Amino acid sequence: MGKIFVDACLGKDTPYTPVWMMRQAGRYLPEYMRVRAKAGNFLNLCHNPKMASEVTLQPLDIVGVDAAILFSDILVVPNEMGMELEFIKGVGPKFHEPIRTQEDLDRLIGGKEASDRLTYVYETIKILREELDRRGDDKALIGFTGAPWTLATYMIEGQGTKTYNICKKMIYSNPKLLHNILAEVTEVVKYYMESQIKAGVDVVQIFDSWASAIEPAKYNEFSWRYIIEIVDYLKSKYPTTPIILFPKGVPAFLDQVYGNFDVFGVDWSTPMALAKEKLGNRYVLQGNMEPCRLYSKDAITECVESLANTMRDGRHIFNLGHGILPDVPVENAKHFVSECKRASKRD
Repeated sequence: MGKIFVDACLGKDTPYTPVWMMRQAGRYLPEYMRVRAKAGNFLNLCHNPKMASEVTLQPLDIVGVDAAILFSDILVVPNEMGMELEFIKGVGPKFHEPIRTQEDLDRLIGGKEASDRLTYVYETIKILREELDRRGDDKALIGFTGAPWTLATYMIEGQGTKTYNICKKMIYSNPKLLHNILAEVTEVVKYYMESQIKAGVDVVQIFDSWASAIEPAKYNEFSWRYIIEIVDYLKSKYPTTPIILFPKGVPAFLDQVYGNFDVFGVDWSTPMALAKEKLGNRYVLQGNMEPCRLYSKDAITECVESLANTMRDGRHIFNLGHGILPDVPVENAKHFVSECKRASKRD
């Protein structure tokens, strides 16, 4: 049986427009919270393939989405490069020794050696692949990574930031060091994504969550070119595996988009009609409902119908314009999925 989500990623005709949600395996699901409590903490859950695979599958069974996205975190990459990672309640992820000099970078593990340390991710994928194949349905499995720029912001700042002043200072005062960091991360991510494909994912998505922190004139130099280097590497080896790129907050960058990928994820701040005008002839578009619409069933239906109308003669995958929030009612998430299928059903 063909996978409707994979077909949509490749621009093929599908009986309806498939749907999934970023962060769909997460805190809004009571079932997820029970597994997380059992794991003890977030990183333990990421490191436990049996539990990670269980929460990956929950949205398929509970909400009815068309694809599962691997449960993990983008920061397992710098963690396995040798940076000590801690998730602190009320603060979020923290690296206690951020990268500020070439000497700091030189201490890290790079390339395939670092990607080979992510065995728990590949084991989770293998469990998921076996289970999805056993079910014999048409649900797809998405693997993912953070983009080099987004990973580098955490590695340089040491934690989440609203200003990005340390890494943005590096753009202008020490670009050589920043390029060295980005190149090192890019090499690890290439092998990491390749290993995810080998382990059994159907599609990969690259999240550039902090794309909007870079001014448009510098975006290609310090982010997009590294993403496309990863895309080119994967496409040279796995030409039929769809690749989704999701740079968040980039309506001003749409004219700069290029590359041999398949799906462009549109965030909620970018009008879908604009994305369609600029990119719809080259890429399948994914998105882009404002996540807070999930608090109102009427707001959900209004947006889904608008998106369905905008993309009726285009290639599209329904999704949110960023991640689902933890206090969204599960019934509303189900309503979003069912409305997407209803509004886009082909005659």
